[in-house]
Amino acid sequence: MNKNVNFQDLGKIDYKQCWDFQEELFAEILALKSSNKKKNKTIETKNYLLFCEHPHVYTLGKSGDEKNLLVNEEYLKSRGATFHKINRGGDITYHGPGQLVGYPILDLDNFFTDIHKYLRFLEEAVILTLREYDLESERSPGETGVWFDVGTPKARKICALGVKSSRWVTMHGFAFNINSDLSYFGNIIPCGITDKSVTSLQKELGKEMDMEEVKNKVKSHLINLFEMKII
Repeated sequence: MNKNVNFQDLGKIDYKQCWDFQEELFAEILALKSSNKKKNKTIETKNYLLFCEHPHVYTLGKSGDEKNLLVNEEYLKSRGATFHKINRGGDITYHGPGQLVGYPILDLDNFFTDIHKYLRFLEEAVILTLREYDLESERSPGETGVWFDVGTPKARKICALGVKSSRWVTMHGFAFNINSDLSYFGNIIPCGITDKSVTSLQKELGKEMDMEEVKNKVKSHLINLFEMKII
């Protein structure tokens, strides 16, 4: 099993450009796995972890409902935002500046073959990061992501998840609101959930956060949870 992970912080990058890059890495791993199977070989597959921020964009998962986008294309353009239908699970979400987006492109055969454990580890990395800021977050039964005050009228999400996997290779990932402009969530029904709101680390703590500091904390927790070796 190869637990070496190639980490890349892509900075601010166009959503479609990053999606295409993910697809290339994803296809590369799948092709090698297919070749290994055909030739009965065991050449190690690679793993990647991408961090980035996107310009304002809305993405709709394959199981999502386009009605959860509450505005038209003309309005999106006026807000400098774009819209993409994509091949991850989940419904509609927003990405934008001030939000940490993480794309683990892992061959889970190198770690563990359990997609539910994989999702819980992504959530746990954010939960542990928030705890470092004296914020206690949690999971919401039947819903992915990281939340505050679950089961109360003040329930709100700070991190969304949406992944794709094939033959235990993953892509897409998580979106953690750090210094996000939350007004952009007003244009959608986030993840198709009507009775809960969204929040950010900046809103919860009442101050703008150091993005690099938060990214390093999330990265550290991912390394520990997955027992990765960053290369």
